[in-house]
Amino acid sequence: MILVADFVRDVSVGALNKLKSLGIEQILMLTGDNEGTARKVASETGVDRYFAELLPADKANMIRELQMQGKVIAMVGDGINDAPALATANIGIAMGGAGTDTAMETADIVLMANILEKLPHAIKLSRQTLKIIKQNIWFSLLVKLTALVLIFPGWLTLWVAVLSDTGAAIIVILNSMRLMRLRA
Repeated sequence: MILVADFVRDVSVGALNKLKSLGIEQILMLTGDNEGTARKVASETGVDRYFAELLPADKANMIRELQMQGKVIAMVGDGINDAPALATANIGIAMGGAGTDTAMETADIVLMANILEKLPHAIKLSRQTLKIIKQNIWFSLLVKLTALVLIFPGWLTLWVAVLSDTGAAIIVILNSMRLMRLRA
């Protein structure tokens, strides 16, 4: 007798736990595998819910249903069967190491290695990037508004305006460089 089975890597379970610690409400598994395999993998990984024996269109329809319930969906996939679901999700994430070209072209984000443990880092990096972008926009608007207010009494000369604009640009660049400190 020969038995062939997939096994769940411990690092994958750790990655899913890190995702939950980042505030991801629910982790679902949408798979084309049979019910028994899906149940086994779901119990070993700790996913909240699973749906088995799905065709590619079924995965996309399930994502649409969840979106109609007001959920924001991030879909992670690597195969051609995942491409419709990746395109339907709010954020499609393809696993680049083992992914098909179709999945990588369809996705919004491509993780260049087939390492699920990089996903929590990508989410942290994305959140920090948005935070810094908002800080930079508000700072730039504040500098421009201050310059506008100083024009009317005649306190803003050309050289002060040039220096303040250059200084603001340097501060925005230095603030953005803080992202370089984030490591996986």
